[in-house]
Amino acid sequence: MVQVIGYNVRKNKQGEHFIALDLMGSLELVQSQNTGKFYATARKCSIPSTFDEDVAKMMVGSRIEGEIVRVACDPYEYTVKRTGEQIKLAYTYAYQPAGSKELLGHGSVEIDEPKAPEKPKDAITASAQRKRNEIAKTK
Repeated sequence: MVQVIGYNVRKNKQGEHFIALDLMGSLELVQSQNTGKFYATARKCSIPSTFDEDVAKMMVGSRIEGEIVRVACDPYEYTVKRTGEQIKLAYTYAYQPAGSKELLGHGSVEIDEPKAPEKPKDAITASAQRKRNEIAKTK
């Protein structure tokens, strides 16, 4: 579920103005690659709309089924507003309606099916180890 948190008046390539809705996803905890500490954040993106400003104002606060997903893109420079630090990113975010593979708020992209992280071949999961221990007790 995502929420409309605002809107912006933008200009397309033909010079025509349109309204883009700003969306925010749900709260998530992310671990810092620098410090290892966790922090709370929420993914944000914007999507084009056919609304005028009056309707866009009324849409603020509305919830929409779907999620904001991370999408790979060409690397670009980004300035962290809070610190002024410049970093290089190779991803952006886009809105994905519930039950769809289509993305809004981003150019055409292909979606890869999410892959489960690979476990080391010699790793034993906790549940598998418990089952082995139970079997060993009965022998």
